Amino acid sequence: MADVSEVLMSVLSTIRVPRPGDRVHKDECAFSFANPEAEGGLYVCMNSFLGFGAQYVERHHNKTGQRAYLHIKRTRKAQTDEDTNSDSPKKKPTRLAIGIEGGFDVEQEQYEEEVKVVLFPDKQEVTLEDLTTMPDVVRERVSLSMAGLMSADSVGHALQVQQWDGEVRQESRHAAALSQLDNGVKIPPSGWKCDMCGLEENLWMNLSDGKVLCGRRYFDGTGGNNHALLHFQQTGYPLAVKLGTITPDGADVYSYEEDDMVLDSKLPEHLAHFGIDMMTMEKTESTMAELEIAANRRVGEWEVIQESGAMLQPLTGPGLTGMRNLGNSCYLNSVMQVLFTVPDFQRKYVSNIEKIFANAPSDPTQDFKTQVAKLGHALLSGEYSKPTCDSEDDPSGYQVGIAPRMFKALIGRGHPEFSTNRQQDAQEFFLHFINMVERNCRYGENPSEAFRFLVEERIVCQQSNRVKYTQRVDYIMQLPVPMEQATNADELQEAEQMRVEAEAAGVPPPPAPRASIPFEACLAALSEPETLMDFWSSAVQAKTTASKTTHFASFPDYLVIQIKKFTFGLDWIPKKLDVSIDVPETLDLSSLRGTGLQPGEEVLPEVAPPPLMTPDVEVKGILGSHGNEDDDSLYSPLLSPVMDDSIVSQLCEMGFPLEACRKAVYCTGNTGIDAAMNWVMGHMDDPDFSAPMVLPCGSSAPGSTPTETISEDHLATIVSMGFGRDQATRALRAASNVLERAVDWIFSHLDDLDSMDVSEGGRSAAESEGGREPPGPRVRDGDGKYELFAFISHMGTSTMCGHYVCHIKKDQQWVIFNDQKVCASEKPPMDLGYLYFYQRVVE
Repeated sequence: MADVSEVLMSVLSTIRVPRPGDRVHKDECAFSFANPEAEGGLYVCMNSFLGFGAQYVERHHNKTGQRAYLHIKRTRKAQTDEDTNSDSPKKKPTRLAIGIEGGFDVEQEQYEEEVKVVLFPDKQEVTLEDLTTMPDVVRERVSLSMAGLMSADSVGHALQVQQWDGEVRQESRHAAALSQLDNGVKIPPSGWKCDMCGLEENLWMNLSDGKVLCGRRYFDGTGGNNHALLHFQQTGYPLAVKLGTITPDGADVYSYEEDDMVLDSKLPEHLAHFGIDMMTMEKTESTMAELEIAANRRVGEWEVIQESGAMLQPLTGPGLTGMRNLGNSCYLNSVMQVLFTVPDFQRKYVSNIEKIFANAPSDPTQDFKTQVAKLGHALLSGEYSKPTCDSEDDPSGYQVGIAPRMFKALIGRGHPEFSTNRQQDAQEFFLHFINMVERNCRYGENPSEAFRFLVEERIVCQQSNRVKYTQRVDYIMQLPVPMEQATNADELQEAEQMRVEAEAAGVPPPPAPRASIPFEACLAALSEPETLMDFWSSAVQAKTTASKTTHFASFPDYLVIQIKKFTFGLDWIPKKLDVSIDVPETLDLSSLRGTGLQPGEEVLPEVAPPPLMTPDVEVKGILGSHGNEDDDSLYSPLLSPVMDDSIVSQLCEMGFPLEACRKAVYCTGNTGIDAAMNWVMGHMDDPDFSAPMVLPCGSSAPGSTPTETISEDHLATIVSMGFGRDQATRALRAASNVLERAVDWIFSHLDDLDSMDVSEGGRSAAESEGGREPPGPRVRDGDGKYELFAFISHMGTSTMCGHYVCHIKKDQQWVIFNDQKVCASEKPPMDLGYLYFYQRVVE
């Protein structure tokens, strides 16, 4: 052991002891999904604390010169009778929470660990026992490092158990001053029934008038008949308590007006008003948290989203890899499965994986291209597409699959929604990921171009009959659902009449039929002209009415269609439309192509509306370093920026602060209420959200040295996104050196940046791309004929709950991807999808 001792002594300075805050990657390889349970185990660099599988550890050694790695090998323990007892109180969660005592156990598997230090390049091994014979300085440093690494909470585990408590409730704003009627109602301690339908379970007592009514109907038809909700809609009485959950410690209280479970600090006196002694009550029904726990324990079971009860054939192999659910991550799983079916993404990230890995930065866990390539290779290679060890007798389709923790953490970092363990909207995640791709593919091949298309908007001033044509970039075709066009309208009307009669008779109503909407009706609704009531007409120099129609200015190679199933009811409670749409497998949208300016049409004059003057900016020239005498497209030389005051007013009417509304309209370039609303929702957490608007104005003349100091850290961050240093400097100057504003600015001025000569590494755009691109966003165009190759379905009442799966056509066979389950689909429910993915038909 003398030689090993000498080697350790020589590399002692590269062996660190983890400190609080260090990121320890001891459960997943930075370049693959190898882990300590894999055949070769995991090697953890004892200096950087990065983890590497056996396939990549020598690459790291050769690149960095690091020699000492902690090798971790785990072997699953054999389960005992106690471990497999589902009734064991240690195994059953008691809280709707993750990473909290009593919550879901994210580390249910038990393993035996074997650890040792491996010294490269000769792969000399050192165990804890070997260290006892070595010099004190070696033994102490290496032992402390090993102990620190083994006791440290790994990054992957920390992400997996990210604390989330679904039972944290806020005090209702109605509780303190709740009005209770003196109507003489007294509620007995048992024997409750719904006052309208006689249901004897899932009963809620309204705390204002004592009415006992049944709860909401769940998406699967169980639950109640919505009578408690209907009562709130009729009376406005906001709070209700779930009978059967009342104990001396509390009860389930729901606020219909706040649309959430709440706390009622005056619950004992509110109950006493109706003769209920809280101290003598016993629990007889499951709480809402317990019901959701039970549902979450069943998530992923085939019965949740089976196809007519069929026993589906499990599939494994390349392109058939399952993905583990990391706590409501099925939206991410479904989207990424579909995207890596697209050749552009395969070519960009998987075909170039060796080059991407070779050029990875010192910390590849934080590199976008590395982590996307790692995920894509894992999905397509089939390396992890293997049945679980105990699934030989279980034809359910469970796979070992991959757990994309590192990918999810990187993609969601800093995002208020995607960084959490809550369920999210698959459509929003698709756009978020595409945005990440755009930011990281500023130069070179950009796979998001496969989905990018131009939308032509034609606006006709009703007073002057003059027209205005504009184009914008989009990635999703959002298809409205015209419920009034249901082909089974008579059946729906009859069912509604039966529901009203059943409620009047106090009996349960029959199951409601699903509305059948023709796909052609959805397309027709998309093409319907939209009326603009407060349109500023440059022809008449006043506000008037205009009509807007939308068409395709280009057809992408791959078209994503979103069925707009999610909406708000009259009470502003989110709801999902229960519809069946006969979405076709082949589609011809040629008739939706825009025609552009037609002979005989007169164009609206390019005259700006009266400016909305800003009190915090002096009226003077603000060209500064952002324009020149020939091009003032970024800022007016004489006026403060123009903002559409009608959009500002609409946002203010929704309750948002005036200054935030003005910023939203300004930052989105007067492009409409939807864009401004998206900006507001994405910046609500900004510390200066409601602060007075400060316009970015240059402090120096063109060509002179700017007086403001640009942050080198901010410059480096923007350059890392693929922009040149000059471009990053220009963005930071335009945004007063505020990084987040600069990022927003640079992505809203891509066309302007294309005119700059300097790009990555000081090379010109022509040099880096082989020639100057035409101005404007690069889009592909072709025939508007498409064939369906994938769709994502959602089960549940809201995008914030429920479950997503995707169906993908592989070699003319539909395959269903349900997290870790991958099976041949027998009856793909194409009429119930949420996102549909089409590819262009090449004739």
